[in-house]
Amino acid sequence: MLERIRNNKLKIVLVSLLILFLVAIRAFEEELFYDPFLDYFKGDYLRISVPEYNGFKLFLGISFRYFLNAIFSLAIIYFLFSDLKFTKFTSILYFIFYLILITAFFLMLHFSGNENNFILFYIRRFLIQPLFLLLFIPAFFYQKQNK
Repeated sequence: MLERIRNNKLKIVLVSLLILFLVAIRAFEEELFYDPFLDYFKGDYLRISVPEYNGFKLFLGISFRYFLNAIFSLAIIYFLFSDLKFTKFTSILYFIFYLILITAFFLMLHFSGNENNFILFYIRRFLIQPLFLLLFIPAFFYQKQNK
């Protein structure tokens, strides 16, 4: 086990650095991205109406954040598994999930009332947090173990 760690020092350092980048995105979210829903979802969002927002800026901010998280997540997957197939497959999934989630997010904003704010919260959560990484790593680890 120690021998494996010694042989993979660079991988460990790179993955740790990429994880720090993901943490930095979260830590500086208010300064880096336009998202009036940050404060909204910290409050009692089930009872109050959706805040005023600029749709185009919101789209750009959420998209930029999603793709930053996706790039760092793809790099983590590549360095963890050293398998270009996993990385390509994951990048396709990230793109498909983006299209589905961003469409659902804006449809919910425009055509849904306050009763669906809970769903809006979770759609947005998948767009702005690297949650897919937490799903992909165990799945690929299991896949690699069973090969």
